[in-house]
Amino acid sequence: MSNFNTELNIAKEASLIASKILISNKEKFNKVLSDEGRDIKLKADLESESAIRKYLEANSEYPILGEESGANMELGNTFWVVDPLDGTSNYSRDFPICCISIALIYNDEIVLGLINDFNRDDIYESTINSKAMLNGFEIQVSSVKETSKATLATGFPAKGNFDQNFIQGFSENLLKWKKVRMIGSAAMSCAYVASGQFDQYQESGIFLWDVAAGLSLIRSAGGKFSYKRHKDDIFKLDVIANNDSL
Repeated sequence: MSNFNTELNIAKEASLIASKILISNKEKFNKVLSDEGRDIKLKADLESESAIRKYLEANSEYPILGEESGANMELGNTFWVVDPLDGTSNYSRDFPICCISIALIYNDEIVLGLINDFNRDDIYESTINSKAMLNGFEIQVSSVKETSKATLATGFPAKGNFDQNFIQGFSENLLKWKKVRMIGSAAMSCAYVASGQFDQYQESGIFLWDVAAGLSLIRSAGGKFSYKRHKDDIFKLDVIANNDSL
């Protein structure tokens, strides 16, 4: 592949179809299917992913890794990564920070990211060969260079394991930052880093589908990211992504 514009347009159209479902059927789909620990699952998650999968399968030959239904076939080295509703708890309680997140992995590299912030009609998009865009306008990361003046976005993943040692280290790290934000959506946190509203995003035990598209945005907006895979689950990551100045 020389560029990923065709794939980007496919991802965008899939997200628009799903976003209409999430908005127009909210009362019907805002039905809790499971509510265990910190995790909540709605009918909306399943309906959104079903719509996205249907469009991707009809318009692309690549396998799909979805949050709700896993992989639809052997993934290989090129596959879609889909989070049909990142920020499910926010969506369920009418807190308007949630989104649809779609990325493409090619040769083990994130090459495309699309985030649809459907509450605001905002489309964030990027490829490895292009600048990050918000509704057609270029965005870029901030230029803040010191943590004491920077805003950190973070959170507690729904399926994370948080013992006393983790909490102590987590708390000590928070004190380094001027401001800390926990908005309940890893994808939107990354989008805000890409657009310069936050300066760094980091989270331990987050899943690939939560952050793949957002990491693509940050890189294309001039930032950087790194992650470490968990041994027990290759899709679970410890992530740090920032403006490349910190």
